Amino acid sequence: MTQMNAHFASAAAAIRRFDAIMPLDEGAIAALHEAARRPRRVSAHHELLTEGTAISEPHILLSGWGARVRILPDGRRQILSLLLPGDMIGHCYQPQPLAITSVVALTAIDLCPAPSTDEVESLRHVYAISHALDEAFLLAQITRLGRMSAYERLADLFLELLERLSLSGNAQHNAFDHPLTQELVADVTGLTPVHVNRVVKRLRHRDEADWHTGYLTLSDPDALRRRIGRTPFQISQAMRRRG
Repeated sequence: MTQMNAHFASAAAAIRRFDAIMPLDEGAIAALHEAARRPRRVSAHHELLTEGTAISEPHILLSGWGARVRILPDGRRQILSLLLPGDMIGHCYQPQPLAITSVVALTAIDLCPAPSTDEVESLRHVYAISHALDEAFLLAQITRLGRMSAYERLADLFLELLERLSLSGNAQHNAFDHPLTQELVADVTGLTPVHVNRVVKRLRHRDEADWHTGYLTLSDPDALRRRIGRTPFQISQAMRRRG
């Protein structure tokens, strides 16, 4: 792959996601392409942000998976949210922001500085909706942990991942590549790896999800949504009009 093709490939997922949530104008697309020319590669398991430290500037995740995490004093880990291609890292509205969680690369990732809204005004609205989506995902995570059964937690998480990866073009035919392990899913859903294993077997036995190493397929996402009562987020009238 030539350097130019590699640049467009790295920018494509982020541009598709942003354009899916809010139409991008030519200036925004050009700014995102320019930012993606300066990617930063981070190795798997490396910490991008440490809780309580200063955030120098916001970034956009171009490829790979990350996570916002909290580590308890005894070493237990809670993954608060997963970060996927096209997501923003360290996007804050307050001056001199501090990281309220640590952010860890689950895989090798590429990221780039988020273009300034001072130079491209239209990105202000895109970033605002992206920020609102992040909040919606966090509220969904609270609901998962607080009120859902183990079966509902995994089904809801898998449906969310499918929906989010579809926005960036990283899911096709109700399936997507992933770095998930049963331990990682346990840290997201507040279950034990043994319990996750039992639920995965149930989903497979009911022909609802087929989880292989590195690949997950949902046989009928609409039926699964109805079964657990999952409904799409409604966070913006602009997104509703597009849909």
